[in-house]
Amino acid sequence: MIALLSGRVAVRRSDHVVIDCGGVGYRLSVSSETLRHVPAIGNDIVLHTHLVVREDLLQLYGFATEEERELFLLLLGVQSVGPKVALAVLSAGTPRDLFAALAAGDAARFQAVPGIGKRTAERIIVELREKVGVTLPESSSVRVARLDDPRSLAREGLLGLGFAPAEVDELLDGAEGDRAEDLIAYALRTARR
Repeated sequence: MIALLSGRVAVRRSDHVVIDCGGVGYRLSVSSETLRHVPAIGNDIVLHTHLVVREDLLQLYGFATEEERELFLLLLGVQSVGPKVALAVLSAGTPRDLFAALAAGDAARFQAVPGIGKRTAERIIVELREKVGVTLPESSSVRVARLDDPRSLAREGLLGLGFAPAEVDELLDGAEGDRAEDLIAYALRTARR
């Protein structure tokens, strides 16, 4: 099993990277979160990896941290979650953010990921909450939003417009308003800057 790759970045795309390791290029599918840690082409990099072996395919997945790789493996253990969906979940935020969503039982956070419906989101929370032993330090705050909350509705609306979950959170940070429409308008004005 290939557990770690160290080399130079040869190709950097939105969904994968190619690492040149002594003249051999390894193509690794990566999450948006990992891609943020990948340096420019020609720079050295070390990525933790997981190899998925199928009858007709060998697919390598790369992760910036061991924590992200472990979360990927846990997600693969959930019924109806394959490698592509697991990678999409990891693209929705940092492992810490995802652990906080598990602890809070925030199914909406997982439903925002393409390919995950209500049942799968609930299954992820139920199956992984105990496995990861999620406990948050007292200093961290987890907000559980009601589904009819204007901020939640604005978040869902922006996700529907194609914004990434992390980008939506950033756009809504500091937004003021009592209605979802006001929050969305604020976020769209901020996005244009």
